[in-house]
Formats: sequence, structure tokens, C-alpha cells
Amino acid sequence: MNMLVDGEWRTDASESNSDDGSFQRQETTFRDRVRDDPDAEFQPEVGRYHLYVSYACPWAHRTLITRALKGLEDAVSVSVVDPYRDEDGWQFTPEKEGCTRDHVHGADYLRELYVRADPDATCRVTVPVLWDTERDTIVNNESKEIMRMLDTEFDSIATNDVDLYPEGYREEVDRIIDEIYEPINNGVYRAGFATEQEPYDKAVDDLFAALDRWDDVLGEQRYLAGDRLTEADIAMFTTLVRFDTVYHTHFMCNVQYVREYENLWPYLRDLYQTPGFSETVRMDHIKEHYYTTHPDVNPNRLVARGPDLDFEAPHGRDELPGEAPLSAASAGADD
Repeated sequence: MNMLVDGEWRTDASESNSDDGSFQRQETTFRDRVRDDPDAEFQPEVGRYHLYVSYACPWAHRTLITRALKGLEDAVSVSVVDPYRDEDGWQFTPEKEGCTRDHVHGADYLRELYVRADPDATCRVTVPVLWDTERDTIVNNESKEIMRMLDTEFDSIATNDVDLYPEGYREEVDRIIDEIYEPINNGVYRAGFATEQEPYDKAVDDLFAALDRWDDVLGEQRYLAGDRLTEADIAMFTTLVRFDTVYHTHFMCNVQYVREYENLWPYLRDLYQTPGFSETVRMDHIKEHYYTTHPDVNPNRLVARGPDLDFEAPHGRDELPGEAPLSAASAGADD
């Protein structure tokens, strides 16, 4: 991936793989926090914050689901970039279906917002981005932290009484999010972007060992942390919903389809059918992004046609203890 170096866009500065051919994900750089505290620099306010996202990106997708589940659509606005990312990075193409203009500054490229926030920025330009329109800067671009902020710090302006980080579950939720990150969420990228056989094999082994383990866990409980839908399920969903369509083929994670798992597949359908999830899924953006944006993996940029997955099929998971937090759709993603 190309990046900013001292505020200048560079197409020769990618730092994605180590010498042994393994994929190395760079850390995000903007790490301020919104806090529901009168003394905080960034406080929750209706209309103050703006999300920059891609429907294709699983990390940005986490924040869209959280925003929908909490009922924050009217409080936190959204701009959506083009799913195709060329050497100039994420771009705004409002003429394309499902994409929008930059509603805050009218920028052509997301990198312009990074430089606006830090003229000397040296970093990857990634989504999601949480922007503060009052201070005219980036608050945070780490998906896990934005998800947590939307969940825990915006209750005073949220329209849905949903708690995705409930008391009594917090230690377990944090443990699970950390536990699934490297082998599953990042594991598909470790496999897909590996340039040597050994790191690819290691990533695939880790990935399917973790999927097998969680398939066993979900045979006994409805959600990852037990009987409550939590942030951990959102983090798992955004990888699973992309798995059979892109990761299995494009990233060579082809030991097994998710739809072949006894419990992971109905669990995925259960989440998809929970109001707030399916409204944020744009499979057309997902497929276009992965199959056209990585020429080293897919040089001809052909978009695979299948598979045709029935996410609306009955899942039977409601027989397990616990229930979905919302009984009817109250919100969806912006177009």
C-alpha cells in the first residue's frame, strides 16, 4: 500500500512485508478518544463527528455496524469512498453507486484529510477515520477504538438502548477481540499477502485452527462471549461475512468454506439477520475492492462471480440462551 511520508504522497514507500515474506500490518497513528466527560477535549455531541468509511473494508465495517446498532445515524454522519483503490489511495466518487462525496471538506482523496489533520503525516491512509468537525481534525483511525467509543461514550445521544460492552462481560470481550485478531481478522491478510510459502502456511494453519476452535465454542452458546451480543461478535462478523466470497479464493484461505462449518455458518446468518448488520453489508463493494485492488494477487483484476450465499436462511440459533438486542431494524448505512 502506498503511503504519506512527511505529508507527501509516495507510491514507492509501502511497508507491508518483512524480509521473510510475511505480511506486517502497520499500526494506526491517530489515537485520541471521545469521552463522555465534561473535561474531555473530544466530547460526544450530535452532528460533531463524521465517519469516513469503505463498505469493502472489514475494519471500517465494524464502526458502521456499531453506529447502526446504537442508533447513531443522525448523530454521526458518514462519507463512503470508492471500493476501488488505485495508487492514489482511497478516492471519493459520488457518481458511483453506494459511494458519496466528502461531506465535510469536498476532498477528492482521503489522504487530503490526513494532511489537513497533520501536514507532516507519515503513515498509511486507512479507513475508518473518525473526524471532529469542530476542531477540524482526525480524532482516531483505529477501528477497535472507534467501535468502543461509539459503543460506550455516545450513550447520551444514542437512540437505541444497546450495550455491546456490558458489565460482567468486559474482560471476556477484550480477551476474545484480542484472541481472534491475529489468527482470523488479520490472519486472512497474513495468508493473502504472504510472498513466501512458509509464512503463508503458518497463517493458514493459525486461521483454520482458530475457526475450528470457535466453531466448537459456538455449538454451546449463541455468541462469542456467551448469551450477549458484544463487540467481539461484530469483530468476528466482518471477517466471516467476507470469507467465502473473497478470502477463500482471493487470499487462498481455501481449506474450508465458512458455509461448511456446523456452527459458524448459522452463527453468521444469525448475526446477518440481526437488525443493524445486513443494512451495512455491500457485497458488490466488497468483491470489487478485493478482486481489483490487489494486482500482485490478481493481476488481471477479474472479479469472481460466486458464490451465491443465502444469509437469510433460517439459522436456529435462537434456541440457544440469549437474544438479539434489537427486534426490528431501526437504522442502516448511508448510501
